[in-house]
Amino acid sequence: MKIKRLLIANRGEIVSRIVATARLMGIETVTVFASDDRDLPHAGIGDFSCLLEGETLAETYLNIEQIIAIARKTKADAIHPGYGFLSENAGFAKAVAKAGLIFVGPTAQVIAAMGDKAASRKLCEEIGVPVVPGYHGAAQDAASMAKTAKQIGYPVLIKAAAGGGGKGMRIVENEKDLAGAIASAAGEAKAAFNNGQLLMEKYLLQPRHIEVQVFSDTYGNHVHMFERECSIQRRHQKIVEESPSPGLPEATRKRMFDCAVKITSHINYTGAGTVEFILDNRGEFYFLEMNTRLQVEHPVTEMVTGLDLVRLQLEVAQGGKLGVMQSDITQTGHAIEVRLYAEDPAKEFLPSPGELLNFTLPHLPGVRCENGYRSGTKVSGRYDPMLAKIAAYGATRDEAIERSLQALGESLVIGVTSNLAFLMKVLDSKPFRDGKTNTDFIPKHRKLLFSKALSDVEIAKIAAAHLLFSNKAKTAAGASAVEHSAWTHSALAGWR
Repeated sequence: MKIKRLLIANRGEIVSRIVATARLMGIETVTVFASDDRDLPHAGIGDFSCLLEGETLAETYLNIEQIIAIARKTKADAIHPGYGFLSENAGFAKAVAKAGLIFVGPTAQVIAAMGDKAASRKLCEEIGVPVVPGYHGAAQDAASMAKTAKQIGYPVLIKAAAGGGGKGMRIVENEKDLAGAIASAAGEAKAAFNNGQLLMEKYLLQPRHIEVQVFSDTYGNHVHMFERECSIQRRHQKIVEESPSPGLPEATRKRMFDCAVKITSHINYTGAGTVEFILDNRGEFYFLEMNTRLQVEHPVTEMVTGLDLVRLQLEVAQGGKLGVMQSDITQTGHAIEVRLYAEDPAKEFLPSPGELLNFTLPHLPGVRCENGYRSGTKVSGRYDPMLAKIAAYGATRDEAIERSLQALGESLVIGVTSNLAFLMKVLDSKPFRDGKTNTDFIPKHRKLLFSKALSDVEIAKIAAAHLLFSNKAKTAAGASAVEHSAWTHSALAGWR
């Protein structure tokens, strides 16, 4: 069944991103918005825009019945969940299918199986994919977990069996802190996911977070689209992603790819997904989790492969074959994405809601910006405070870093505190330039990254310095970078 009208059940930049590809495919779009989002770009970007009645998240973006009712009212024949919110909610996928609509994603059964960390871990053990030593039993008391913790050794990581994003996650250094960590993690997990079930894993020292983009269709075709390095994190959430991963041995990459495709083949996966791995300081990797949706950081994969992942999602959802074989998918150049947040790095990355008096993003060759806000709009404290994603492409990693720095230097955020200067410090730091990234990068280099906030004048100086590089690079790499990107179509010329 060909999709003619698509409802996007989300908010922010991902809505604009999906609309852009849908238009290229001749698909009409329906966007939804809560009352406090009515002035944001996503509210009016669709062919049809509908207000979500209610005030709370449960009443608006998480209201399955209301979203399906709007889809029926607007005569949409498919729903794209984006990421976050209902994107990995098996009940939503089931309700969409029951309503006779196409859900752009895997089946409800697959979402349920891979969304439960304990169940997905067990599945991986059964098919020979390495998992971190740990506990995923039914007993949730401290004594049961303490027994396993003694066997695998401290430190251990307590985490929510359902959900992610750092909710319900605690690092425990010794036995005396275990009971308290279990109680607080279970409470947070219950509040965030309505499920207080926990699992425990060996906490790996100086690990790297590497994920593999996978894609499958309903004809049994399963491929990978290379890896992304996502080790620069704060509060267990990514703020810098890149592809390819710097310094990853080719043999390790291949084993990761093989494991990722082995999982999708085994569960008969459909659509876009990401298999996440943790790599320890000995070079051993372990399955972490699978995200059964499009990722925030998908632009870096699109830049290095030239593929449009949303187009592939929609084609597969309407019954088409994937259209690319593994041998057709190549990785060229290097791409880096940074997440620009309304938050204060100096205050443990505390969100900074308020009005954006001036919000300006760069227009540069080889740079792609996707934003959920514009000047004059308000950043609410109710949602994730990400303002925009800025992705830069270069023929080499060094070029991608320089382009990223120039793009950040030409960005402006006035009215709220942002992590703009902090991101520049990360990218311009010697450890990052040397590719020495791991998940404790920020606390490890705290003195280097938090020594002194950059002033507007210093940011301007850095931007000017990198402008020299840009002028030289435009001729050498700019044209090829833009040509290789999936985002050069004339229809996207004015899309922000």
